[in-house]
Amino acid sequence: MSASHTINEENSPCNLKEKREQFGNRFLTDEKNVFEFNAWDNVEWDQELLEQAEEKIKINSSVLMPMDKAKQFEENADNYWDKFYSIHENKFFKDRNWLFTEFPELLGNSNCSKSEKFCIFEVGCGVGNTIFPIVRSNNNPNVYVYGCDFSSSAIEILKSALEYDETKCKAFVCDITNLNDKEEFLIEPDSLDIIVMIFVLSAIKPEKQLETIRNLVKLLKPGGKILFRDYGLYDLAQLRFKSGQCLEKNFYVRGDGTFVRFFTQDDVDSLFTQSGLIKEQNIADKRLQINRGKQLKMYRVWIQAKYFKPK
Repeated sequence: MSASHTINEENSPCNLKEKREQFGNRFLTDEKNVFEFNAWDNVEWDQELLEQAEEKIKINSSVLMPMDKAKQFEENADNYWDKFYSIHENKFFKDRNWLFTEFPELLGNSNCSKSEKFCIFEVGCGVGNTIFPIVRSNNNPNVYVYGCDFSSSAIEILKSALEYDETKCKAFVCDITNLNDKEEFLIEPDSLDIIVMIFVLSAIKPEKQLETIRNLVKLLKPGGKILFRDYGLYDLAQLRFKSGQCLEKNFYVRGDGTFVRFFTQDDVDSLFTQSGLIKEQNIADKRLQINRGKQLKMYRVWIQAKYFKPK
């Protein structure tokens, strides 16, 4: 499965002028000030908070989903993603303009020659909330963006957008876990400068993740990068699961029928290094989000990484 679950990933602004600073710039040094802002970066967890999280995971994973029921979710995965996008269409999604702060590589390589294409491929592109900001914000005429998604509904919505222009981008339906089964694939080996994987690998069954990444690596040019961001272990979304929704360690079925895995930094490093890539960045973005109206604290954890293919 390669569709990305884009609702409530994080608080993403809607235009470049409001683009947030790179994470790690607002620190909570005095607990008395916790409700002064909507979010705090790089929040350290104390032992009590860690034990509470581990206890919640122990409880929600104590009863696993029966194998026959889990099989049904896997076999009908495309239907669940199509239903997800059919319900939300493009009304509930925000463009991910924060990506240009965290991943400035997406603005293209200014050193490219006028005849040299700079190719980006987003895996699990959804309805275009990464593709369109890249196309809209890029001054490099050589940048071309491909996007694929497991959901045909998502691709239909994306292609119906006024901004969709196949001279600048191309979207198509694809299950990236089965690239070996495709005799013809739109993207040639060793042709991509960047592969973007934002909240998508978590939707793939763990036993298929390594082969999926290895197949994607074949598409990268030497020196090309994978830009990755996904759910981290102990994220609030994981702690909210009820017993019976867990399939295996840190892997769950959501209420809408879609899958999600919660990664450690070591999980991510193992997957990418076993695929022949070299680490440039691998960090845990631990953020405390605040609902000041309800005086609520929400601890979010995302893993952000950059890995490149040796030249």
